[in-house]
Amino acid sequence: MSGHVLGDTRVLTGRSLRHILRSPDTIITTAITPIALLMLFVWVFGGAIDTGGAGSYIDYMLPGILLITIASGISYTSYRLFLDMQGGIFERFQSMPIARSSVLWAHVLTSAVANILSVAIVTAVAFAMGFRTGASFGAWLAAAGILLLFILALTWLAIIAGLSAKTVDGASAFSYPLIFLPFVSSAFVPTASMPAPVAWFAEHQPVTSIVDTLRSLFAGHPVGGDIWIALAWLVGILVVAYGAAVVVYRRRLR
Repeated sequence: MSGHVLGDTRVLTGRSLRHILRSPDTIITTAITPIALLMLFVWVFGGAIDTGGAGSYIDYMLPGILLITIASGISYTSYRLFLDMQGGIFERFQSMPIARSSVLWAHVLTSAVANILSVAIVTAVAFAMGFRTGASFGAWLAAAGILLLFILALTWLAIIAGLSAKTVDGASAFSYPLIFLPFVSSAFVPTASMPAPVAWFAEHQPVTSIVDTLRSLFAGHPVGGDIWIALAWLVGILVVAYGAAVVVYRRRLR
């Protein structure tokens, strides 16, 4: 991005972040549901779930909870973008000497900051509940990179939904399947415990490879080939979603 685009993006990102600071309940609300799920699964169901000797249950299921946290927060990105479109702010920006791409990038960066904060809150609660990790500094960096890629990939999907939606409900409803996917993966129980058709789907959908990679990184274990499958999914979704979002955005501005 050129200096002009970077400057415009910085200003517009500051505008979006101020909206969040004036309404911190967005981050709190995003974090409440995953924290409630964390408590429910660990303290109510955890004792009855066999993870095949994979350690304490909170260590096993935290990666899935973090993905749910991000998927929940992504809906607010779509919602904020939809409100900007409906409020006519985009038309006003078009009449000003502002780089068009900076409008979308501002929403993307705002989403990244908000979701990183939510993930940090949920992780802190997990530590308070007994989560322990043998991860090295490098493993933590790798896990943070994967989570950031997941945030960016889902954010560009949210951009498409926010630009295409006809109603407020439609703008945020797209995130529901994303929140559901971790439940049909290895996030909460081993896929071997599932019926064969469900297990096949769980093993071949993107969330399982991402969860397995994060779990290995947090435990300080070798990640094997899961990390390459996870990266392939994340980069592929990111590239396709970014390209589609740009096309939809250009059509909306015509």
